[in-house]
Amino acid sequence: MVELRPRLVTTTAPASPDGAVLLLHGGAARRGTMRVSPTQLSVLRMVPIAARVALAARGRLVVQRLLNSRRGWDAHHTPVRDVEWALAQLADRYGADLPVCLVGHSLGGRAALLAGRAPAVRSVVALAPWLYPREEQVGLRDKQVLFVHGDGDRVASPSRSAGLARDLERTADVGYVTVCGGSHAMLRRHSVFDGAAADYTTATLLGTEVGGPVARVLSGDRWFEV
Repeated sequence: MVELRPRLVTTTAPASPDGAVLLLHGGAARRGTMRVSPTQLSVLRMVPIAARVALAARGRLVVQRLLNSRRGWDAHHTPVRDVEWALAQLADRYGADLPVCLVGHSLGGRAALLAGRAPAVRSVVALAPWLYPREEQVGLRDKQVLFVHGDGDRVASPSRSAGLARDLERTADVGYVTVCGGSHAMLRRHSVFDGAAADYTTATLLGTEVGGPVARVLSGDRWFEV
């Protein structure tokens, strides 16, 4: 039997980075335990986001996509453990002090929120995160967190992500952007989702001045529609 292990796919890796971005894919479970394919749609959806982050970072950030060890959310080995493995890989190569932003979509958004308590993580971007009705394990005190969710999402509940965002804003720096007409796949109005991910990572890790929805969030307008 082939051992299922997580894998990292590097978009860019400067020799002396100022930070790192890990992109976490979604994808529903399949019957049995199945290996993640680099060509499955949920994985491919993160490719243009990684490219946009790398472009915005201008060679200052490590940008890597994490391929989970298995599809879906296995209760015995969750994607959170894969994220922890990836964070350890970054620490081994670049040092434990390198600040990290986690960008996750769907189940990857949930993994980012649950793994975001790690000391190295400075910020989290949850794109259309798939969540349980109550997510009591999330502890992101003093982290910077951005939710971007389409109001037309029929897979991951926008009301659940909004509820979690309200809970988190008591102890974290939280912004919530509703994308009017946006669906779970983030294909319609994709530039809003992709751009918000790129802008938030560079703003929180590098202090880059940005525009658009992220500029509004960082200026204190925390809840709005675009």
